[in-house]
Parts: sequence; C-alpha cells; structure tokens
Amino acid sequence: MPQPDQDPGQTPVEWIISSRPVGYEEALATMEARVAAIADGTASEAIWLLEHPPLYTAGTSARREDLVDPERFPVFEARRGGQYTYHGPGQRVVYVMLDLNRRGRDIRAFVKALEGWVIATLRDFGIRGEIREGRVGVWVARPEKAPNPDGTPREDKIAAIGIRLRRWVSFHGISINVEPDLEHFSGIVPCGISEHGVTSLVDLGLPVTMEDLDSALMSTFDDAFPPPATGA
Repeated sequence: MPQPDQDPGQTPVEWIISSRPVGYEEALATMEARVAAIADGTASEAIWLLEHPPLYTAGTSARREDLVDPERFPVFEARRGGQYTYHGPGQRVVYVMLDLNRRGRDIRAFVKALEGWVIATLRDFGIRGEIREGRVGVWVARPEKAPNPDGTPREDKIAAIGIRLRRWVSFHGISINVEPDLEHFSGIVPCGISEHGVTSLVDLGLPVTMEDLDSALMSTFDDAFPPPATGA
C-alpha cells in the first residue's frame, strides 16, 4: 500500500482495490502493517477492497462444532470478533482501517456505522438489508421461500461483519456476497446460525458486478463515516 506524502491526519481515506485474489495470510500481514502505521501517524486511513481464494476464518467466538467440513478449504484463525465465516471469489471483502482516536472511541457506534454503510449500499440496488437482535451481519427477508421448521419467516444473510481494534485503529471489517458459490458456505455454520440461509446480490436476481458494488460502497461511505473534524 502506498504511503501518503502529507500529514495523514489531513488526507482523505485511501481506497485500495486489489484486482487479483489475495491470500489470507498476506492480507493479514499487510493490514496489520497499515494499522500500525496509521496508529503511528505515518499513514492515512484506508479501505481495502479485495477477494480471497476459498477459505474459512475462525473468529474469537468460533465453536469447533460449527466447522462442519474442516478438510474442505484452508481454515485460518482471524483474531477478529465473531465466529466462522467463509471468504471466496465473488464475495467483496472490505477491510476497514479507520482511526477511532479521531472518530470517537465508541465500538458500538462504529459497528452500527458499519451496519448502516452496508444497508445504504444495498439500498442502491433496491435491496432492503436489515439488522436482527442477536444475529450479527445484515439480513434480507425471503418471503418467497418456505418458512423455517419452527414457522418463523426465512431470512438470508447477505453480509458479515467482524472487526478488531489495535490502539483504537480498526481492521478486518465486512464482506458482502455479490456472486460467490453459496454451496461453499455449507462447510461451516456461518456465524453460528443454522436456522437461516445465505444469499447474494446475484442470487436475489440482480446482475450486479464487483465494480458496481465498489462504486456504491464509495458513494455511501461519507454518510456512514463523516470525515473527522480537523485537528481531532
């Protein structure tokens, strides 16, 4: 990631888009280096948009029994909040490296802003994303599908959220399903929730490309994360 030539406290957030799939360990090392530089005041905040090759990650709350098929894809300890998550081609991973020292040291508000960002982005495509108490991520109602066995309406997850903070700089972030192979999620119990499914923009009937999603993420970002006040 390039380093800015001016005071990082006065520069806008840098947007980085990787055109090739990035291995998880490579991504983690790059992200941790950037977070350290942001905390030291030598790099600007950054949003990194990428895809991973097929893999599973285990958050700090992951339960071994939720790893249904441990031999299917590589499994990595993510050291972020949350449980098991799948990443792979067709899914936009958004690593969010923002300095909460300048944006307010409020983890709940930060997670709420991430949720709001995803919901606003989905709204650009006519999708109503919703938050559910006790279920991390962003969900889409599926009234056209059969209800769950207990009679509750079917809802599918379209975006996952998992973050970590170091010196009040965020990393990890969100993932939004554009057109991944949804069958790949069957090797885990995504985020520990078995009674609901997983969907994607294309699965919902929308011919959305990764570039379309990136444009929507960029256009909705400032509303979710207004620039911090000068000198903050």
